[in-house]
Amino acid sequence: MHNVLLVCDRMQKICSLYIIISVFLPVHNAKIPLKDKNKIQIDGDVIFGGLFPMHEKGQSGKSCGTIKKEKGIQRLEAMLFAIDKINADENLLPGIKLGVHILDTCSSDTYALEQCMDFIKAQLTSVDVTDYRCDSGTSLVYAPAKPVVGVIGAASSTVSIMVANILRLFQVSKKMY
Repeated sequence: MHNVLLVCDRMQKICSLYIIISVFLPVHNAKIPLKDKNKIQIDGDVIFGGLFPMHEKGQSGKSCGTIKKEKGIQRLEAMLFAIDKINADENLLPGIKLGVHILDTCSSDTYALEQCMDFIKAQLTSVDVTDYRCDSGTSLVYAPAKPVVGVIGAASSTVSIMVANILRLFQVSKKMY
């Protein structure tokens, strides 16, 4: 029982941090690049993608509207909780740490399509660092993003169909809920 409370407390802190970053800072005109506002990334050996409608569809030219606590944030919490539980059990996947790359669809098919391009960037990006040198003469340190092995989501059929069509081209598995 004590372990469950610790995990729940940790998940609440993670979600609270996410809500602050993705909801409150953009509202207060924080200088965060648009592409980073609605994203959670946790490094791991194997990365799973997630597409969740954490906001309503935006109006009046805005991409995202108000936050969706029940259908969006709860699904985000469920994925983070599952990854945390799996990573905490050393017998389940010994020597392997799961990571996530979770994006907000803002309940919009076109916005979700734009966001899902983030998943395939890692598969398209390859840099030969031997061709580059820093001004000081030292070698360039390059840590490429790890590609996602699969994507969980999205909540609506229209978003799922559009995203699945793009991800299929890059052989990224997609599981809808």
